[in-house]
Amino acid sequence: MSLFIHNELAKPGREFAFKQILLSIIIVLTCSVATYFIWGLSFAHSVLTGGAISIIPNFVFAHKAFKYAGARSSEKVLDSFYSGEKLKIVLTAVLFALAFKFLAIEPIAFFSSFCVVVALPLLTPILFKL
Repeated sequence: MSLFIHNELAKPGREFAFKQILLSIIIVLTCSVATYFIWGLSFAHSVLTGGAISIIPNFVFAHKAFKYAGARSSEKVLDSFYSGEKLKIVLTAVLFALAFKFLAIEPIAFFSSFCVVVALPLLTPILFKL
């Protein structure tokens, strides 16, 4: 088992990050279903893909970034955030490359969904009243 599961100091940050991810998933699925009924399957697929390309790296970052907490682990906290952010950026780039290479994407639906999920963390503190 990893150390981060037992670290109570990291728990609030980890819980908030996973609430953001859950909210992102709900919004992407809702938008994808609505898009399906309005514009069809190819647009809904693009919305789902764009959202997933943002959600998956966010999940990986949250898992990596909130391993440690506390004054004794300050160097580990910093390292886990930096390595989590680097991994998030690389994973996002790889997922973009794979999507463009192997999927037929409707650009407006794809990028709209991606941008909504990227901007969502700005709204979640208001929604969750932290």
